[in-house]
Amino acid sequence: MRYLHTMVRVTDIDQSLDFYCNKMGMVETRRIENEGGRFTLIFLAASEDVEAGKASA
Repeated sequence: MRYLHTMVRVTDIDQSLDFYCNKMGMVETRRIENEGGRFTLIFLAASEDVEAGKASA
């Protein structure tokens, strides 16, 4: 799959991960918690792009 970067702000992380991972087949490759607790960055990749997603970390 060819894509560069997309950011989606969500209010319910669990519901969003259920959709993107369980229904769309994406895989979580990285998670960064903001020290101030204000936000969490979760990086997802298509299943065939997981290694490329981890390599760009």
